[in-house]
Order: sequence, then structure tokens, then C-alpha cells
Amino acid sequence: MKKLFPLYLVAALLTGFLYSCATIDLYEKTVAIPDHAWKSSFKPGFDFTIKDTAASYTVFLVLRHNEKYSFSNIFLNLYVKGPGQDSTIKIQKELTLATNEKGWLGSGMDDIYEHRIAMAAPQSLKAGTYTFTLEQIMREDPLENVLNAGIRLEKKP
Repeated sequence: MKKLFPLYLVAALLTGFLYSCATIDLYEKTVAIPDHAWKSSFKPGFDFTIKDTAASYTVFLVLRHNEKYSFSNIFLNLYVKGPGQDSTIKIQKELTLATNEKGWLGSGMDDIYEHRIAMAAPQSLKAGTYTFTLEQIMREDPLENVLNAGIRLEKKP
């Protein structure tokens, strides 16, 4: 049994090493909102290069706000420009952040809440660089108590 122990240790280390080298099928980037007040003129952009054209990807909004955020929703425009496209596709969405029954729907720590909400259905994308741009279109401008906004792109299994 003592002779097998080093073999088990080597196998465990090798397995851990191989899993640590696996690619992560996700892209996420957020930006800080200046002064925690998202002006409609501040439109953060994110670039992502797609290599796997056989996969489908879902686009998520990543939003962090504090408990003083005044609304249970947010209205946004997501602009997408793909490789070789002259024009930009606009996706307008109303996303629910809270309900009367459950409160904030995102995960929370102290008075900070984070939401990851699907903005675009899964779709296959061709190879190349995509640019995603976020624009808040709420009536309140600037939109107070928003800390970060970003994009998460997940590959569907």
C-alpha cells in the first residue's frame, strides 16, 4: 500500500494540472460607473473575439448597484457590431431587478447587489471580433447608485 501512495499523488496532481489548463468558455468585463451615477451619455463598450463558430453564446448584462438604487428594473440598449458589419444591431430591453415578493433578484453582500441577466438569446456567431455597447435609457439621468455595468458572454454547453 505504501508503494501505491506516490502513484495516487502523481495521478491527483496530473488530473488537477490538466483541469487547470482547460479553457473557460466565458467572457466577462465590467466597468466602474463614474461617481456611481450612470449618465446616458456614458456608453461603455466591450470587445470580444470569437473563435469557436460551432458554439452558441448567450449575452448577459452584469450590473452592480447598492441598496439605494431607486427602481425595480432598468431599461437598456445593447448595441452589437459583428465582424465585417457596417451597421450596429440595437437590442432594447427592460430587465427586472427586484420584485415585491422576493426583493432584489441578484446576489447580495452587505448593501451591494449583483445581477447577471440574459439580454440576448443563444445564437451562433461567426469568427471575429464583436463590439458590445451598453446604454442606459431610464428617465432618471444620471441613474444614481449604479456601481458597475458590463457584459458576460457564455458558451452554451
